[in-house]
Amino acid sequence: MKLARYTYKSKTSIGKIEGDRVIDLHVTDAWLPDDLTTLLSSPEALSRARQLTVEQAGSVALSEVRLEAPIIHPGKFLALGMNYKDHEAEARRHGVPIPPSQVWFNKQVSCINGPFDDVHHPDVCEKLDYEAELGVVIGKAGRYISEEDALAHVGGYFVANDVTARDWQAKSPTWTLGKSFDTHGPIGPWVVTADEIADPQNLAIRLLVNGEVRQQSSTSLMTYPIARQIAYLSQVMTLQPGDILITGTPAGVGLAMNPPRFLGAGDVVRVEIDGIGHIENRIVPEPRRKAA
Repeated sequence: MKLARYTYKSKTSIGKIEGDRVIDLHVTDAWLPDDLTTLLSSPEALSRARQLTVEQAGSVALSEVRLEAPIIHPGKFLALGMNYKDHEAEARRHGVPIPPSQVWFNKQVSCINGPFDDVHHPDVCEKLDYEAELGVVIGKAGRYISEEDALAHVGGYFVANDVTARDWQAKSPTWTLGKSFDTHGPIGPWVVTADEIADPQNLAIRLLVNGEVRQQSSTSLMTYPIARQIAYLSQVMTLQPGDILITGTPAGVGLAMNPPRFLGAGDVVRVEIDGIGHIENRIVPEPRRKAA
């Protein structure tokens, strides 16, 4: 089931995508929650949502709506670095050491952006880069989750671009500043519920800049599969419904090219993951800042 946040005639709603239509869940069934996090955490609500059809009231053409970021207020937005074997190989070629364990960092939630919204090129950034990633939203809370049980805590999956200001990333060993500029967390286009992804470790992933393929890989090349990621994180913190994780990027980032190829205003970046969908964002100059 594809679940989306969307805006239609100035009203933002939660919807279920059926073909080329969107069903307004709360309008069609007032018992259903009107936020995606609550919906994903409720097996009963998900069951009722699955039964709704486009023949019922509250359906609109997908072409007439604006798709928004599906999750906008996660308690945590965590990202995993250096998690694809092909990305590790290109890092070694550039003399970058490979960490011996999972390396997680925060993207601040204020960076979350819509799946088709513009991404700002900050005035203070000279090295803007892209990273195609598979996103995970937690649907069931847990602490000390076993690897065997970990995928049962996944509410669904989405497409993400971990937009990165490389020069700012290099300024801090935590990476947080270089990963958290406003608009640098486009996600979407919706959440595909976990039951529809038979094997999250067997999905083709690719990224294109202006139609040119820059990244093309498979989630099968992850060093640490998603279940291991969740088990590892839950040793430290309780994972809550609505928390989002992005799970690493494959080879082909702009920084690793010879010479490096960074993003500039006017570039269009598209990330595709088979079985989930795509997001596409245009890079635009950062709007003029107001004086303090």
